[in-house]
Amino acid sequence: MDVVVNARHCEVSDRFRSHVEEKLTRLEKHDHRIIRVEVEVEKERNPRLHDRAVRVELTAFSKGPVIRAEAAADDKMGALDLAVDKMASQMRRAADRRKVHHGRHTPVSVAEALAAADPAPAETEDDGVRTLERQVGPITVTGDGPLVVREKSHAAAPMTLDQALYEMELVGHDFYLFVDKDSERPAVVYRRKGYDYGVISLDLGH
Repeated sequence: MDVVVNARHCEVSDRFRSHVEEKLTRLEKHDHRIIRVEVEVEKERNPRLHDRAVRVELTAFSKGPVIRAEAAADDKMGALDLAVDKMASQMRRAADRRKVHHGRHTPVSVAEALAAADPAPAETEDDGVRTLERQVGPITVTGDGPLVVREKSHAAAPMTLDQALYEMELVGHDFYLFVDKDSERPAVVYRRKGYDYGVISLDLGH
């Protein structure tokens, strides 16, 4: 397994690089197909975010889907440990999903998943005024206005719902955008509770 360490706004020592390689070798017991892991270490310039002063992002490339995890802490070692633990957890969840769905020969279509899904919970209001507050990275956003933090574009190969769920677990996100192989429509699968998922698809004909 090759390990590539890149740094932004900071320097990494040979000791830290050795520590990275040692920690990442433990991931191979969860996924022996890993070929290369890219490690990005970035130092936060805002002094008020001292408890999240360093962010570490791990991207693992293998013969299967890409696996990604990131974490932040007050130092490089702490952020690395958190990111590695998160990636290991994602790999275990993905392996559990494979066990749960092992033996099912007919993938569930988006239409079937939508028919079985519960309706989304209703929004609540306080004295007629709705106030939304959410955390976007290190920023607390009040209100429902858009805030673009990072923009990415990915090539989309049609896949089944099962494959989309599997890849969502591997990247550690609560949602996954994909093109459904059965309906050929854009769709999003998202995590609700535990192994409970919801699916939203777009009808391009309307």
